[in-house]
Amino acid sequence: MFTGIVQGTAPVVAIDEKSNFRVHKVKLPSALLPGIETGASIAHNGCCLTVTEIEGDVVSFDLMKETLRITNLGAINVGDRVNIERASKFGDEIGGHLMSGHIICQAEIVKILTSENNRQIWFKMPQELMKYVLHKGFIGIDGISLTIGEVSKERFCVHLIPETLERTTLGCKRLADKVNIEIDPQTQAVVDTVERVLANR
Repeated sequence: MFTGIVQGTAPVVAIDEKSNFRVHKVKLPSALLPGIETGASIAHNGCCLTVTEIEGDVVSFDLMKETLRITNLGAINVGDRVNIERASKFGDEIGGHLMSGHIICQAEIVKILTSENNRQIWFKMPQELMKYVLHKGFIGIDGISLTIGEVSKERFCVHLIPETLERTTLGCKRLADKVNIEIDPQTQAVVDTVERVLANR
């Protein structure tokens, strides 16, 4: 499990491309290295990946076909940075919201509004999933726990403070860039349950 509080960004330093499979290696910040071991779970842009090899501060991860299809990690190039979060431990402070690291889809950035000390970013995602996007609800965007701002039929926005822009990759995003989306599972469960109840009436 994760909390959506990004602990840092890490550059991808190598990619081994295979048929419907990819190994990518990231250079982790020193603060995130203590206690790391193979088999550990680390979120990259919100996607839970398993550590497969450790060489000093360079850590390898396998990306299978489904991961490459659903997430934006398949479009990552050497030199790009990803948001990183180590798995939560019992007793950790939960500053965001509980996240599983299971990406449901990608969303496209369709509008960026910048003002002093604030940035508003609008996203467009598959319309059939918009029922899970609720005003003031939670959402995971590239692994960042964020509160949803305004919501329209096909779009929604979030408001970002300078700290979020500085600590994550969202500060570098541009129009048409794709981000990974994780829906709040409690919201999804409630919406799906209500739909089933109403359908059976």
